Amino acid sequence: MHYLLLPFLSFLVGIVVGLTGVGGASLITPMLIFLFQVPPSIAVSSDVVAATLMKVIGGVKHWRQQTLDLQVVKWLALGSVPGSLTGVGILYLLKHIGAINLDYILLRLIGAMMLVVTVSALAQLLLKTFIPKLKLPELPKFDLKTKSGRLQSVSVGAVLGSMVGLTSVSSGSMFALVLIAFFRLDSRKLVGTDISQAAILLLFTSLGHLGLGTVDWSLVLPIWLGTVPGVLVGARLCKITPQRTLRFVIYSILLMVSWKLVYQA
Repeated sequence: MHYLLLPFLSFLVGIVVGLTGVGGASLITPMLIFLFQVPPSIAVSSDVVAATLMKVIGGVKHWRQQTLDLQVVKWLALGSVPGSLTGVGILYLLKHIGAINLDYILLRLIGAMMLVVTVSALAQLLLKTFIPKLKLPELPKFDLKTKSGRLQSVSVGAVLGSMVGLTSVSSGSMFALVLIAFFRLDSRKLVGTDISQAAILLLFTSLGHLGLGTVDWSLVLPIWLGTVPGVLVGARLCKITPQRTLRFVIYSILLMVSWKLVYQA
């Protein structure tokens, strides 16, 4: 049954990603766990591998359009790639410790990451909508022309990369917040830089998950069939859809899902 339902739902997720930039993992991983009863360890690994193709296609498109910042991509990736492999290494160790229930731990890690991502994004959206003139204290800008700026970029990339390696969540959402807060990227280059960085990160992360032996190709292929065309459709619809309303609805759904993962799973 999931050979028909999974591509259809993945197509809808792809449209949402193309429309809003909300990470596919935040939607697909819980969908696999709750709707298709996939064990969390398999859901995370399969989702990472499935998301890689979607991000790579998007990253190549933005590279050709020159709608990304290559320097930001490079320095974040220098931290996020080893960070993600460290996260996968932690999963490998946990998997081989028989006394620890890996799926139990992953459920709560995924929920916690989703909760952080969603609350941060929702708070930012609400402030911009209802208090547009509010001036919050600005975080320091990372200057990639200096050693300290490069070190800060690598460090932030490493922390977020490790979380992606552990849970598959936030390869796009949390990095997008970082790009806005610490790099002050304009909207034209924000999405392209976010997707391109995530493509490099997920490419290496997926290799690590393939080594874990927890990737289910019967899940990956249907997700590919749905998300790739869905992203292309979503990107076209993006110009005519009210972004703030749509993002608010999606973030509200993610908030409920993450709460369920943390406290009821």
